[in-house]
Amino acid sequence: MYKYDNYDQAIVDARVAEFRDQVNRRMAGEITEDQFKPLRLMNGLYLQLHAYMLRVAIPYGTLDSRQMRMLAHIARKYDRDYGHFTTRQNIQYNWIKLEECADLLEELASVEMHAIQTSGNCIRNISSDQYAGAAADEVADPRPWAELLRQWSTFHPEFSYLPRKFKIAVIASPEDRAAMRLHDIGLELVKQDGELGARVFVGGGMGRTPMIAPEINPFVKADDLLSYIEACLRVYNRYGRRDNIYKARIKILVHEIGADEYRRQVAEEFAHVKTLGIDPPLAELERISAFFAAPAFDAADVEPDRSDPDFAVWLDQNVKPHKQAGYAIVNISLKPIGGIPGDASSAQIDVMADLAEKYSFDELRVTHAQNIVLPHVAKRDLYAVWQALREADLANANLDLISDIIACPGLDYCSLANARSIPIAQKIATRFADAERQRDVGELKLKISGCINACGHHHAGHIGILGVDKKGVENYQLTLGGSGAEDVSIGKITGPGFDEDGIVDAVEKAVEKYRELREVDERFVDTYRRVGMDPFKEAIYG
Repeated sequence: MYKYDNYDQAIVDARVAEFRDQVNRRMAGEITEDQFKPLRLMNGLYLQLHAYMLRVAIPYGTLDSRQMRMLAHIARKYDRDYGHFTTRQNIQYNWIKLEECADLLEELASVEMHAIQTSGNCIRNISSDQYAGAAADEVADPRPWAELLRQWSTFHPEFSYLPRKFKIAVIASPEDRAAMRLHDIGLELVKQDGELGARVFVGGGMGRTPMIAPEINPFVKADDLLSYIEACLRVYNRYGRRDNIYKARIKILVHEIGADEYRRQVAEEFAHVKTLGIDPPLAELERISAFFAAPAFDAADVEPDRSDPDFAVWLDQNVKPHKQAGYAIVNISLKPIGGIPGDASSAQIDVMADLAEKYSFDELRVTHAQNIVLPHVAKRDLYAVWQALREADLANANLDLISDIIACPGLDYCSLANARSIPIAQKIATRFADAERQRDVGELKLKISGCINACGHHHAGHIGILGVDKKGVENYQLTLGGSGAEDVSIGKITGPGFDEDGIVDAVEKAVEKYRELREVDERFVDTYRRVGMDPFKEAIYG
């Protein structure tokens, strides 16, 4: 994985010192909250319902054991002994004291971490495939390109004050594990006649107006990619709405002028940008790529002993094939029955760090589904890893099942939320606690948001839940048929909303109708697409 050079470290250290001064001035009353707000947001610090929340960047979800242990230390020292992993592959701390924030950031900087551009109208954390470098179906490792984009976008003078926040995802597999087309810009690395390049999608997003990004260019050569992305941002920065926050995202611009016109303007701007020489020299790309060389794989291809039935279940559900014989990809579910999706205690974070150091070439990944991945585990070590995870209450064998719920913090923490998300997730997971029942239902992506901003990706859930405020009472809308994968789609609302208990019943009715209607090997979303909304609506509303 990438390691800071002197320039990277100097940038992060300088930002810590700058923010320390800003915090001191705020504490002394020299600047107002209105003056301080844009400064703290550019450093990932939000003022939530009960305390400050800090969002720490984990670029493209990749980190090592040293960094993971620091996250555990931060949870113990500065928070309430836990962290919350997010759908942007970051981590959030919900109980931060303003007077301690600069010290916290200084400790993060000591392990090459920061909170820069995790908020604000700028280019946010670059996200990617959690299996990058390990997936057999990738045409190239997307992480060097994600790192290049991270460096290019950090403090970019032209794009630090965009009309609205901006999110970029990079993948390199036909299977989309990063919700790529629901980003402002989505890049899929592909090869054409042996040459590496990217399909470019622009104008996706969720929120109050969910849209799937249209393809703007079927193939941009790798040598031109940075210039082309620059051109995409320039057109948006020039014409994006700044008069209406609800129409400020790039998806609205692309929708209003049309993909063809946007494509034309980008092509025109690209011709100019190419004269500026911003694409990195080959030597720089090679320098970055060297950090992502494959580990020294050496394990024999020996299948693990499946005689322990609990281990066998976990193996089938949470362990995925690796492109290197003798190795596997381990998914660690942060979704215990009755727990808070994405939360991990400091002790659990330490355990995952220890396992990465001992068994996964010192590397971990955060997924957009709020789980953790050990990307390179020898098959001979899988049983030992599982035993350690089980002791730490991290061996939940529910990856991609109905209890593997994505949920935002909701009204328990967030000042923007209209309704609680966490209790709904807990009640649904508890309703479907029976492991055999979950496996019989099969793959079912359930996602919950506590407001229209859709941080829980409810639009992209096979089953989605949106919490709204209905005359001062929490109410929950149900959507069916969404997907963030390569079969991307936006879910449709079933009808009138429900109260807290009613939404749990409605989910169960939808699931049981699916079990009644499904064909062999058919997922929930496939059955929905085949039969349509009506049978589900009848089952839900009677």
